[in-house]
Amino acid sequence: MPSSLTAPPASVPAGTGREQRVDEEAVRLLPKAEVHVHLEGTFGLGEILSLAKESGVPLPGPAATLFDIGTHGSFERPEVTTGGTAGGVGGAGLSGFLRYLDWQCGLVRTAEQAARVAYSFAARQTASGIRYSDVIVNPTHWNAWRGRETELLAALASGLDEAEQDGLCVVSIACSLLRSQTALEAEALVDALRRARPARVVALSIDGDEKVTGLTGEKFRPAFRAAEAAGLRRTVHAGESSGPEGVWDALDQLHAERIDHGVRSIEDPVLVQRLVDEGIALDLCPRSNVTLGLYPDWESHPLPRLVEAGVRVTVNTDDPAPLASTLDQDWAVTAAVFGFDHARLVGFAADSIHASFAEDDLKRSLLAELDALVAAPDEGGPS
Repeated sequence: MPSSLTAPPASVPAGTGREQRVDEEAVRLLPKAEVHVHLEGTFGLGEILSLAKESGVPLPGPAATLFDIGTHGSFERPEVTTGGTAGGVGGAGLSGFLRYLDWQCGLVRTAEQAARVAYSFAARQTASGIRYSDVIVNPTHWNAWRGRETELLAALASGLDEAEQDGLCVVSIACSLLRSQTALEAEALVDALRRARPARVVALSIDGDEKVTGLTGEKFRPAFRAAEAAGLRRTVHAGESSGPEGVWDALDQLHAERIDHGVRSIEDPVLVQRLVDEGIALDLCPRSNVTLGLYPDWESHPLPRLVEAGVRVTVNTDDPAPLASTLDQDWAVTAAVFGFDHARLVGFAADSIHASFAEDDLKRSLLAELDALVAAPDEGGPS
């Protein structure tokens, strides 16, 4: 059955000691969801340059230094890579990367521009065979929209509505707090969401550098309790630059239903067992973790150990444009590096759908489609 996953073109990263190649098309065919991807991390190179020109804002450095110009312009993958050099966007470390996002999102100043960015995101997801996405949007990065956060969300939703009408990926929004915000700011955002009920916003999230702020569960507990009471789902970045204690904090203080990253849960067997017992998904992003230096290489990543322990795992891109990748590429590399067979990839697809905040009818439809593909591998699906 895994034979269709042993053909070019997706090569394994250098230094893994493996020569297997994986067919991205086999991955692309699987109906799946992506649940840990930041809209701020999906701007294509052409999109960034156009927005900068429209807004009259200079680039923060030479384009050839910031971006990987050589990968720009592929017909199959237009506008996907802004990986840059080691000193560019993709190699700036987490703090530098977050500063870059502030500059980039500050280019979006009109509702039309925001809708265009959202539409482009849905198109990008569709190109990787993604049928549903929970996209994370952190309004603090979008400088022109301060005090108008719900207007930003409405503009993004209009672009996503148009994309769905055109048959592209269905997308919901997880509105995210920045970890350095105050409790009052967090509560004000949730209150605004509760009152405005912006379309497509289904969840509250937190992101930002845990190492800088430390544990923030107690600070944000009132906001998350209010979100829960208002019917919003909860997902929290934790266990990335913090250890397992960040995941405990997210579960106990914030009632997180999913953990974005959470990879360092592997360091605490008691926590791992809790994740298994409660069916809490870890939304892993191995390429991001390796690129930002959390692990030295792909083979050091604990993803396979978490899978072996029985934790529900989803595999995601985090910020695919600056990291110069797509979800189908990352799944193909994950399969090759860790020796996952086709059945395991089908399991990842099913887990991504189950873990998503999609409506139940859509979940059932996607799972039925996945089952049909597996049952009839010779009719267009991988064998």
